[in-house]
Amino acid sequence: MKNGIEIRWHGRGGQGAKTAALLLADVAFKTGQNVQGFPEYGPERMGAPITAYNRISSDVIRVHSNIYTPDFVVVVDETLLESVDVTAGLKEEGAIIVNTSKTPEEIMPHLKGYKGKVYTVDGRKISVEALGKNFPNSPMLAAIVAVSKVMPRDKFITEMRASYQHKFAKKPEVIDGNMKALEMAFDAVEKAM
Repeated sequence: MKNGIEIRWHGRGGQGAKTAALLLADVAFKTGQNVQGFPEYGPERMGAPITAYNRISSDVIRVHSNIYTPDFVVVVDETLLESVDVTAGLKEEGAIIVNTSKTPEEIMPHLKGYKGKVYTVDGRKISVEALGKNFPNSPMLAAIVAVSKVMPRDKFITEMRASYQHKFAKKPEVIDGNMKALEMAFDAVEKAM
């Protein structure tokens, strides 16, 4: 796909990987880009591995399939590193972002020889500090935007606030925590770059 990026998300049911992929598609669409955001399920149950995908492009997207050679991979649950080949097809000029408290150097042995950039974000720590609970999808969403540079930070933050205000209209108390989690994750990734 020319003039665009492809992202593959790996998570477990209930962790918000699908929601994060759909939120990214929504926000990118609002900035005038062509988008796709969709999940792929195995057995649909809490805790089962799931995969979700994003295509974001300035051009019309004519491909309608799973993503086999992503530019970026987001791993929402580091335990998947042992059971899923998260680097399969991942372009070496791209990057992988893993939700973990470990360093990129500690994660490298689990990536089956992947030679591209590796980023780690402690999405659990960030979400517990910002939201009081472990909801790693907001920090990982900010991390992929920071790494991929799919849109400027200020535009992303503005559009995410509007999206959260709509999504959480009946629970406005969670908006500020989610916004704090986005900012904290963006700062963590920018510091690592």
